[in-house]
Amino acid sequence: MIWELDPSNVGTGLPLEGVRVLDFSRVLAGPLSAMIAGDLGADVIKVESPEGDPVRALAPPRFGNDATYYLAVNRHRRNVVADLRDPVDFEHVADLVREADAVVENYLPSQIRSLGIERLRAVNPDCVWVSITPATSGGPIADQPSFDLLAQARSGLMGVTGEATGLPTKVGAPVADVVTGLYGAIALVTGLFERAKGRPGRHFEAPLLESTMSALSNQAQGYLATGVNPQRLGNDHPSITPYGPVTTADGYILLAVGTDGQYQKLVRALNDPKLESNSQWATNAARVAERDALREELNRIFAERSTEAWLDLLAASGVPHAPIVDVAGAFAQPQISQGDFVGLMSSPAGQLKAMKTPLLLDGVRPAIRSGPRRLGEDTEELFRSEVKPPS
Repeated sequence: MIWELDPSNVGTGLPLEGVRVLDFSRVLAGPLSAMIAGDLGADVIKVESPEGDPVRALAPPRFGNDATYYLAVNRHRRNVVADLRDPVDFEHVADLVREADAVVENYLPSQIRSLGIERLRAVNPDCVWVSITPATSGGPIADQPSFDLLAQARSGLMGVTGEATGLPTKVGAPVADVVTGLYGAIALVTGLFERAKGRPGRHFEAPLLESTMSALSNQAQGYLATGVNPQRLGNDHPSITPYGPVTTADGYILLAVGTDGQYQKLVRALNDPKLESNSQWATNAARVAERDALREELNRIFAERSTEAWLDLLAASGVPHAPIVDVAGAFAQPQISQGDFVGLMSSPAGQLKAMKTPLLLDGVRPAIRSGPRRLGEDTEELFRSEVKPPS
């Protein structure tokens, strides 16, 4: 079998053109890693079991027969179906591994053993291998199935998300999967860089639990340095005030006043005599200590005007601020609606809008060259040669 590049991946001028990536992964983190490689020009082949990636059925919403969840992270790849328990299919896949520069997979350790994944790795030791795992291998929960919500719960992320007197709350987007997928993509391109320097391929591991914990960043470092356990603060920041929403006459606006100089700009912009007289709030430490009293004063002032009026007033103030919008509002804002971040993507049910990569290369955002495929759409083409099972 000769792995010929898909025509959509030839002549792109993208940095990973000519790189061959085999994607065994399912759901979100692994497919995101492979999609990032595809966005940057790699030729990606996704291998699905006969049952298909379970995320295909995670709907509503759907576009045609596919869940939009699947469409979100499975562009820029051809699609084959293979049952790795079938000797002929296994050999077909082994042929692809022999020619692959990198592999992305998220099998559990027990699945690796039962499906013979180590035998696949052995046919191409120089291949960069990226494993998306539930937690670091060898640990007590390394073989337990996990996904975004469980990682948010176990990582401590939910422990710092939500109102102080309410329940722990998950982040409204699959941030655990996304962070892990980004680490997987970093591993993939790092491994390719090493190979380009003549070094053998490495086995990288991007564990979901530890990757999600890394997203705690300042919260985790504060705990590790001081032993003080961070608590839920709603929209408040543990170290900065005012750094969250205030109530306007008809809604909300978000302030992100990170320095004492920015706070002085806010005081001047608001032009409120009572606020100006409270000189004790001149330092961030004092504002954090009296965050409730400061919030009450700011809500009093901001309640006097509409959100739109405040946005106009603060536009030239030098005070970091933003409207709080929903998803539709995010796509409607001029920065997005008048830019090229959203484009058209093909799919089995026809063209639809989709987000392109956020990356720009020399000031140019790469286009979407091809969209997700039907389950097994490319099996016949890619497995066309006769393969006999080993005797």
